[in-house]
Amino acid sequence: MKKILRTLYYIFTPLLLGSLTSILIKNSIDYPSLIKPPLSPPSIFFPIAWSIIYLLMGISYNLLKKEEYTLKESYYYYITLIANLFWPILFFYLKLRFLSIAWILLLDGLILHLIYLFWQKKKSSALLNIPYFLWSLFATYLTIGIYFLNY
Repeated sequence: MKKILRTLYYIFTPLLLGSLTSILIKNSIDYPSLIKPPLSPPSIFFPIAWSIIYLLMGISYNLLKKEEYTLKESYYYYITLIANLFWPILFFYLKLRFLSIAWILLLDGLILHLIYLFWQKKKSSALLNIPYFLWSLFATYLTIGIYFLNY
């Protein structure tokens, strides 16, 4: 039972935290009214993509058995998750678009380092974070594009 609860905790914590952030910023999202760069997806695409990414993050962390990961991997996982949760607050809620660019570039580096750390311990955990990194790079493109097209 303890192992099942641990598994559920690790898998669903990112999704739950992402949902709470989404609820917080819900009334502040101005994405439809912004001038967007080419390849910008419709608004409905974001909650679907983020739900999948958060689940993959949770699964990847859960795959690192307790005896396999060290404090370093755990630290980077949670720092990356927290940094990720703050980006929509900066971008949508506070409308700090330029700071959002710096923040997401930092996040890109954190994700890449997280993948590197996970790769050393469990390759499947690292691979599950590749979509997260690719999505973050795409979000970086959108963030920069929106900034320059709207300000």
